[in-house]
Amino acid sequence: MIIYPAIDLYEGKAVRLKRGDYTQMTVYSDDPLTVAKSFKEAGATALHVVDLQGARDGKPENYEVIKQIANEAGLFVQYGGGLRTAEVIEKTLSAGVNRVILGTAAVSRPGFLEEMVKKHGEAVGVSADIKDGFVAIKGWTEVSKINTLEFCDTVVNQGVKTLICTDISKDGMLSGTNIELYQTLRSRLPIGLIASGGVTSIDEIKKLSELGVDGVILGKALYTGDIDLTKAVGVEKCR
Repeated sequence: MIIYPAIDLYEGKAVRLKRGDYTQMTVYSDDPLTVAKSFKEAGATALHVVDLQGARDGKPENYEVIKQIANEAGLFVQYGGGLRTAEVIEKTLSAGVNRVILGTAAVSRPGFLEEMVKKHGEAVGVSADIKDGFVAIKGWTEVSKINTLEFCDTVVNQGVKTLICTDISKDGMLSGTNIELYQTLRSRLPIGLIASGGVTSIDEIKKLSELGVDGVILGKALYTGDIDLTKAVGVEKCR
């Protein structure tokens, strides 16, 4: 299992939202690269980065920041937020990002997703952001009519090898993650599964590891000190 500390970017800063609400934003650092380097010093090997402006508005707005992180942090970087054209995806991968994560484009343009997977292989992953059993899009500002499990099955059929699943109701709340959701998905999906949203304790990380989840994204709990990254990485190494 791989631990992915998270950096959400907004106007070049590292921030966190509560339940995906852009009006409930907390700025944690004006220097995301320093944050990324601190994660590496704590033992992390990978990083999850989201351009919140890009996710909401449809095109990346923090490109120079992600390029800097990808080239200087010394971590495996997966990145999403506004990646909705072949040109933008090519540019992002060329900038040093190891894996791009498609969200809105994967929902609204399934043919495009399949095309990108054929071209870039495992360097393309998908994010399924869940609200009330349906997939949310456009930076969580809209909820589609696509059922979560049906969407996940479609993603598998299109050749995707990595799926990130976030329960929006849990994100940024420090209320615990949706263990039942990941248990259901793990038993159903034959691909890499990364859990995201509300992970608050080392015990939860251990439970997710026992379920066979391939990765865990840690966000607000790291910034508030509820989870010690060094200890979380210790669970990763025990798998």
